[in-house]
Amino acid sequence: MAKVRVHNFTITLDGFSAGVNQRMDAPFGDGVDKLHDWMFAAQENNATGIDAERIGRWNESVGATIMGRNMFGPIRGEWEDESWKGWWGDNPPYHHDVFVHTHHPRESFPMEGGTTFHFYDEPVEKVLERAVEAAKGKDVVIAGGAATVQQYLRAGLIDELNLVVAPLLVGAGERLFDNLEDALGNYEVTEMVSSPAVTHVTLRRR
Repeated sequence: MAKVRVHNFTITLDGFSAGVNQRMDAPFGDGVDKLHDWMFAAQENNATGIDAERIGRWNESVGATIMGRNMFGPIRGEWEDESWKGWWGDNPPYHHDVFVHTHHPRESFPMEGGTTFHFYDEPVEKVLERAVEAAKGKDVVIAGGAATVQQYLRAGLIDELNLVVAPLLVGAGERLFDNLEDALGNYEVTEMVSSPAVTHVTLRRR
């Protein structure tokens, strides 16, 4: 059965998914340079183990992705022009429809490899409806950042969260589990497994 899920979303030991002062030369902000080191190591040739296995699941049975404007790029406010096409170059890794939450919609555009970016200023329920239709029976991934995941958690729309806890302390930035009211009461931890680098935690809706 198709799910709405968060996958390989990496946070620090104190719960932050990004530091302060996100910008072009520091997409995740200051103080989190090593946050995704586990991922880069797991993508090296012939890498094995739990980290590599979880990386391999990243695009498994996924038909659409949802993300926030800040994850798409560093530009804020009105688009001065529409030349920015995302962090990922001409051939983004998604290879399916990607829906971007923004207060400043722009025309959809296709990229190499089958990725098409769409931009909507609509409630999470409506954007998810669009993504589910585009996914055609496959999973929808809520990619981030933290504020976007929080919106979908508060709305009770996420079935499963696959989190990665890195052994770092940041102290400031965007914390995943802030602003959730009682939304986490609907979830339980169903798996916790560690590699030498990080801990993988799975939460599922009850």
